[in-house]
Amino acid sequence: MKHVFRGIPVERPPVRNNERKPEMSGLQIKELIEAGVHFGHRSSRWHPAMAPYIHQKHNKNHVIDLRQTVRGIVRAKHFLEHIVEAGHEVVFVGTKSQAREVVREQSGRCGMHFCVHRWLGGTLTNYQTIRSRLRRLEELEKELADESVVRTKKEISKMERERRKIFRNLEGVRNMNRLPGALIAVDIRRDEIAVKEARGLNIPIISIVDTDCDPNLVDLPIPGNDDAYRSIEVILSQLADSIIAGKDKLQARQQEEAAKKASDEERASKKEKERTVSPEEARSKPYTPPQPAPGVDQTEEVKSKPKIVVTPDKKKES
Repeated sequence: MKHVFRGIPVERPPVRNNERKPEMSGLQIKELIEAGVHFGHRSSRWHPAMAPYIHQKHNKNHVIDLRQTVRGIVRAKHFLEHIVEAGHEVVFVGTKSQAREVVREQSGRCGMHFCVHRWLGGTLTNYQTIRSRLRRLEELEKELADESVVRTKKEISKMERERRKIFRNLEGVRNMNRLPGALIAVDIRRDEIAVKEARGLNIPIISIVDTDCDPNLVDLPIPGNDDAYRSIEVILSQLADSIIAGKDKLQARQQEEAAKKASDEERASKKEKERTVSPEEARSKPYTPPQPAPGVDQTEEVKSKPKIVVTPDKKKES
């Protein structure tokens, strides 16, 4: 699958079993094994498209090839670092109970958007309606904070219940003012609506894919266990580290551009100041009359006359 998003290529190369194990700083195969990333579902629930990512079958359960997991994490890290450095944002989606705290923690650590409860249909495709609900949330918070207005307990309870409902579903996307550059999903089966909306809007999708998932729905699949808390934490922490690295590069580039712009403006203002003279400086300088052009102040007799050159006639000489 090849995908180009805003000039950034996203490609999932074919899997080859004879490839060397990729190197990845900060993460080892032993750590993945301890986190239980290699545990798959029962072989009766497997998806045939996951065959290249399965190492073997043990006690009627599939075992995921962790070499493919490391390759997926490395590709996802490189892609996230590039798009964040380009100025795009990322949204984390994990609505299952064992992933909520991890998604909230890692998205908060890298300063990105998240959704840990119900994904409202149209969060990406119909964002204007979502913005209207967010405006309603701000109105409710202002009204509840205003103590000058006297309300009954029933009215306050109704408003508080409406505020909690909106806040619960839209808490993580409250500051998302434009479409994200990528979507990170924990379970594409559980978060099917979010994946469909991202595919419809041509937004790259990075997701953990278990043995019962279809990896063709994802641009950058990461084979792994999407049910264990520790497995989700290990993978998402690596992705969050790449986002932080991309933000650091973006900040350094912006500071460099700002310093260059300030130096250019200072140089231009200095040249402009040298070009313009204040009235006081102009009055303090002595007056020098303009010099005439060469030959203008000479008399008519002194002026050089054009020389006439006479050549002899060749016919008369012959």
